[in-house]
Amino acid sequence: MSRVIPAILIFGLTIYALVDCARRDESQIRNLPKWGWLLLIILLGPQAIAIGPVAYLIAGRNKPKGYRQPKRRILPPDDDPDFLRKL
Repeated sequence: MSRVIPAILIFGLTIYALVDCARRDESQIRNLPKWGWLLLIILLGPQAIAIGPVAYLIAGRNKPKGYRQPKRRILPPDDDPDFLRKL
């Protein structure tokens, strides 16, 4: 059983990386063309202790943008020049 769990995890990681790479737009993939990453994931997947999928997940995907602050600060009405002009 202890030998099966790592094999299942590596196989799952390979499938996840393969599907993620296949579904992403070409502009969202870095460092290699899409077909290059797919080939690397397949060739260096479960056979090579998941080197290909890990390399894709670290170096091939763009980092998520995350939350961005709004550009305009919200001002209270007495400090907002637009609001004061409308009075």
